[in-house]
Amino acid sequence: MRVAVYYRNTDVRIEERPRPVIGAGELLVKTMASGICGSDVLEWYRIKKAPIVLGHEIAGDIVEVGEGVGRFRVGDRVFVSHHVPCNTCWYCLHGNHTVCETLHTTNFDPGGFSEFIRIPAINVDRGTFRLPDNVSYAEGAFVEPLACVLRGQRLAGFQPGQTMLILGSGISGILHLMAGRAMGAGAIFMTDTDAYRIEKAKAFGADAAFSARDDVPARVRELNGGRLADLVVVCTGALGAFKQALQSVDRAGTLLCFATTDPGVELSIPLNDFWRNGIRIMPSYANSPYDAELAIRLLAAKRVPVEDMITHRLGLEDTPLGFRLMAEPCESLKIIIEPQR
Repeated sequence: MRVAVYYRNTDVRIEERPRPVIGAGELLVKTMASGICGSDVLEWYRIKKAPIVLGHEIAGDIVEVGEGVGRFRVGDRVFVSHHVPCNTCWYCLHGNHTVCETLHTTNFDPGGFSEFIRIPAINVDRGTFRLPDNVSYAEGAFVEPLACVLRGQRLAGFQPGQTMLILGSGISGILHLMAGRAMGAGAIFMTDTDAYRIEKAKAFGADAAFSARDDVPARVRELNGGRLADLVVVCTGALGAFKQALQSVDRAGTLLCFATTDPGVELSIPLNDFWRNGIRIMPSYANSPYDAELAIRLLAAKRVPVEDMITHRLGLEDTPLGFRLMAEPCESLKIIIEPQR
């Protein structure tokens, strides 16, 4: 079978590998859609494991079922989580699935930028979900990123009617916008340094979208009746965005670090101000099976129009182009690889 092997952002090669052989309790899935995630082009993060077949936002068809699998059959359309928790450790039992050691050591074989993937038994058990008939494969590839967004907003305690400021209007920022709308947000403001993405934020319904080079806290106060934002979501790794976020969150509000900086970067926090004003700072990484199920329900209800976010649909042979588009500033939002084209 064909796979796209990552060596670095500018070096992704189409190679041939044996089709995976499944064992008891496992599934073989034919990959129909696989999204390129922003984390796929974090070169400092990915290159230490290269060469590697990436791709964790997938949807496809089950083509083989291993002995002992009772819940699935050949022909089922599915989304599959690449990382799954054990559901029994201290962290899982206290709702912290994404710090579970098992979650950090599980994956499918190989990544989603391939024609077929083998789904290990543990992923079959707690990470494989049937797609509703009205959810396309391309929509199914959004389950994982949307689930991550939903988890972040859930852990941040986001409530209907609250105002939200999203720093970074790439795909994760747009998903936060749409999820916030689906969950009853009040006003939602967005920033970016790229004019194309600012226009995309407006097109997807932000109440205001403006340049990150502006005086962001002042703009938020102007737009929000003198108040700062109840929830500030950082969706870019730029250190300047984190500094703006610290200045843009209202009393009793929350700063959600959805993105991360490069390793070794430190952020100075005005602890006294945050202590006096009851402000929380929290990160959010990955998602849990609960969040994936919720994402599928929202997609089936058409509450989050993700297909409108797709700017490029490419065959597997064009995966190198997809990585270049994702890694470099250009007019793109979401890039979907379709290995069966």
